[in-house]
Amino acid sequence: MRDLWTYLASTEKPMVMYGMGNGADKIISVLEGFGKDIDDFFASDGFVRGQIFHGKKVLSFSDIREKYEDFIILVSFGTPRRDVLDIIYEMSGKYELYSPDVPLAGETLFDREFFEANKEKYNKVRDLLADEESKTIFDNIISYKLSGKIDFLRKAVSLSQDDVFDFGKYKVTVDAGAYTGDTAREMLGKAGNIEKIICLEPDFKNFKKLLRFAQESENAKGKVCPIAAGAWNDDTRVSFGTAGNRNSNAFSGGKENLVDMVKIDTAAKQCFVDYIKYDVEGAEMNALVGSRETILKSSPDMLISLYHRSEDIFDIPLYINENYPQYDLYLRRPECLPAWEINLCAVKR
Repeated sequence: MRDLWTYLASTEKPMVMYGMGNGADKIISVLEGFGKDIDDFFASDGFVRGQIFHGKKVLSFSDIREKYEDFIILVSFGTPRRDVLDIIYEMSGKYELYSPDVPLAGETLFDREFFEANKEKYNKVRDLLADEESKTIFDNIISYKLSGKIDFLRKAVSLSQDDVFDFGKYKVTVDAGAYTGDTAREMLGKAGNIEKIICLEPDFKNFKKLLRFAQESENAKGKVCPIAAGAWNDDTRVSFGTAGNRNSNAFSGGKENLVDMVKIDTAAKQCFVDYIKYDVEGAEMNALVGSRETILKSSPDMLISLYHRSEDIFDIPLYINENYPQYDLYLRRPECLPAWEINLCAVKR
């Protein structure tokens, strides 16, 4: 299979980017390392308002088609929206289009060199996966990461996100990366016997909304327990990039953004935990290390995000299997672009 970055580094075709923002910045940075530039940027025809991005006027797609006879489209943003996905799928059927995979956290690029260096891990993880659906998702995600072709991502989709978990048995859960309470709200709807949801959220703006939900929602009162801290491998303070959205993380920011971080072992010390969700913007491995006592004591079911760092899709399943072999491992993923929302479901046998 052709490596996308090698191809883009060598092509003479004009490259145009669909979208602006952090994803675009990361793709541009990688291409600049190969001495390649984006020729133009465009937005959907109804969203062009004279913007300037990286020194270039943002065009409409109609402008792009008039300007270039043959070109490569690079999609630089993520979306789960059906209407936007359909637009991208239609473009992909008519034009040469890729959605380059760049990490949300860390600097490691998932390219051919990285895959070859981790091929033994790939084989081990694949063998660990408990059903064929998981293996199909895994294979197609890897193929997408190497090729940038969205057809692979369209095959890496689960029919259900919840089929491997028995929500009816959960009484105490931990929501690491609780955001504004959206996943706690979902848990309250799924787990009829829920008594407590320990919610960790370090971003100040997000936490205020989470706290309001816990105090004002009738379903949440007395059950949702917000903690203004992030999940980590120690009880400490770290530099934190406060974005006020899902991308806030502990790997950017300055001293003025020091925030509290806690081990899940500390946050849930007095509890027998049935389920833990880890979606902590690249700190998943740290949070798992900080959960060791809880996991050994309770063997909770776990849902762990594998998409923030390139290495997580290999290292986290292997870490779980090595330290907690009592778990069956599944992959589940809703439809979206790019390869986000990859969920490792660890279910105690």
